[in-house]
Amino acid sequence: MNIENNKISVLLSTYNNEKTIKLSIGSILDQTYKNFELLIIDDGSEDNTLQICKSFSDSRIKLFKNDSNIGLTKSLNKVSQYATGKYLARQDGDDISLNNRLQKQIAVFNKFDNLDIVTSRAYVKNSNRIIPKYRNYISYKILINYLNPFIHGTLMIKNDSFIKLNRYNENFIYAQDYKLFYDAIKLNMKIKVISQPIYILNLENNISSNKREDQQYYANCVRKNLLP
Repeated sequence: MNIENNKISVLLSTYNNEKTIKLSIGSILDQTYKNFELLIIDDGSEDNTLQICKSFSDSRIKLFKNDSNIGLTKSLNKVSQYATGKYLARQDGDDISLNNRLQKQIAVFNKFDNLDIVTSRAYVKNSNRIIPKYRNYISYKILINYLNPFIHGTLMIKNDSFIKLNRYNENFIYAQDYKLFYDAIKLNMKIKVISQPIYILNLENNISSNKREDQQYYANCVRKNLLP
């Protein structure tokens, strides 16, 4: 079977990313794997993010706009409903996917039977660091009870599996990815992590760094299996 027959819907929700969004979008358009659509939703940006998104002329891009800022969780759920791919892949507006990212992840899906999710390690932007460093050697089934062992931006999930999880839980304004992975593991979904970094992750001035207390609150709700 030609793996290029497997269409991927890349989900990119962006908010005030005018300094990084061009490179982020470009990193998807430059993928070696060609059978994808890029679904971009501007979440009420107050800078030039939307104008930069509109400047791209590529038939694979579908651009959506929220009239106001509704947050990452609801934006991803909203745009995912327009996805036509067998697989969904995440991309953040301040991160970069290496050009072989989608190819590598699809190859893993085709190598192993019945996988639901494929993620990877990542390079930290503007450094030589690779994360996670050591956690990769510990079972995610153990780690999930203490922290989120996965990098959200590297997520690729079968669309059917995402729907089975009822998409992102909208009670979780933050740590929505931790909740998704937690629920997937509780449902015994199969996850594979690519040890090779295929993503460049921004850790400066992002949601995790700017909303640390909120992230911790929602992460604690995940660990305790409570709704916020």
